[in-house]
Amino acid sequence: MSTCTHESMTNHHPSLSLATITETFQTWRERAKQRRELAQWSERDIHDAGFSVNDVMAEASKPFWQA
Repeated sequence: MSTCTHESMTNHHPSLSLATITETFQTWRERAKQRRELAQWSERDIHDAGFSVNDVMAEASKPFWQA
């Protein structure tokens, strides 16, 4: 019986651990929650925090997977 060990047959992608995957999902969930809350800020809240309305709306409209 032969085994294929040629370099082109080797997986060069790093393996993802369950901990890494769990952490990624937690980050996405928290990011989505924060962006939902941010989208509900009033103009006064935005101004008090020192942000512009355009910046806040741009951040709030990003998809959860985008940092």
